[in-house]
Amino acid sequence: MPAGRAVVTGIGSCLPPDVVTNDDLSRVLDTSHDWVFSRTGIARRHVVGPGTSTGDLGTAAGAAALESAGRRGCDLVLLVTTTPDQPCPATAPQIAARLGMTGVPAFDLSAVCSGFVYGLDVASAMIGSGRYDSVLLIGAETYSTIIDPTDRNTAVLFGDGAAAVVLERGTAGDPGEVLHAELGSDGGRSELITVPGGGSRAPHPVVDEASRYFQMVGKEVYTRAVETMTRSARGVAEAVGWPLEQIDAFVGHQANARILRAVGRRLGVPTERIVCHLAEVGNTAAASIPLALAWAAGQDRLAAGDRVLLTAFGGGLTWGSVALRWPGVTPVRAEVGLPGAPVAVGEGRPARPVVG
Repeated sequence: MPAGRAVVTGIGSCLPPDVVTNDDLSRVLDTSHDWVFSRTGIARRHVVGPGTSTGDLGTAAGAAALESAGRRGCDLVLLVTTTPDQPCPATAPQIAARLGMTGVPAFDLSAVCSGFVYGLDVASAMIGSGRYDSVLLIGAETYSTIIDPTDRNTAVLFGDGAAAVVLERGTAGDPGEVLHAELGSDGGRSELITVPGGGSRAPHPVVDEASRYFQMVGKEVYTRAVETMTRSARGVAEAVGWPLEQIDAFVGHQANARILRAVGRRLGVPTERIVCHLAEVGNTAAASIPLALAWAAGQDRLAAGDRVLLTAFGGGLTWGSVALRWPGVTPVRAEVGLPGAPVAVGEGRPARPVVG
């Protein structure tokens, strides 16, 4: 099959209904709304209820993306997540089956907060190789399950959610074309962002209780995130010949509003073109960029043909940036369905979607 260009043809999202505000957190932590919001830009975050998993959110978001693209399925399902339903097996095959795609190849990819840009590059390469005509790429996270609720440094930052895009084979110049991506990593500083326990190096229940929770060296991560995302984004913009001041939308990983503003200033991107969705959802790790894209499209912040520059930095350490032309697609929002239940796509409305 001839090679082609990967183009985005649909986007969907799903947020769990339960919301935790900064005021809610101030009742159990030594914090306040003003303290959290002034330092992070976060006002509230969505969290899953008992029994709801990353796979449940991912299934709903995937169904919504397929609805947006007008498809019943894809040739490949790729899930980017740090919080799979279980260590074994991968969550992506279960999502594929629930969406009626039994038999389709499916796998998980873990690059923490850089997961979506990694996934875009992998999905684009799969399509570009000529082996697949379409890919369903899902970013889904339930960080509330790995955060220490008593740790003010992390409990105020993270939320749960999922978003997905459909990529299809197209040609150069098509709306939604993924133009260029660059990725990187530095495993020598992996201790800066980590969940120490639970793997083969320190399996549960041998390790102490604190090791099961997400840990981060905040100040150094902040500095490295600003420097690395700036360098990475600039490199990709230069590779496709985009003057940074002419970027229509800059979508960085939604970790901290101050990080986004700092990167935007260094790049020279006008403030009004920086997409920031943090206030409503917090840091949703691998789901943050597609959630921000879905939100921006629903707010008419994105138009067909817009130059969109994505960048992320996360655990690993990992980072990456992607340049793409925005397609003329309508985002679909979905409510999470029953835990573990299959979702019919193309017959009725999947996962109770709401357009916009």
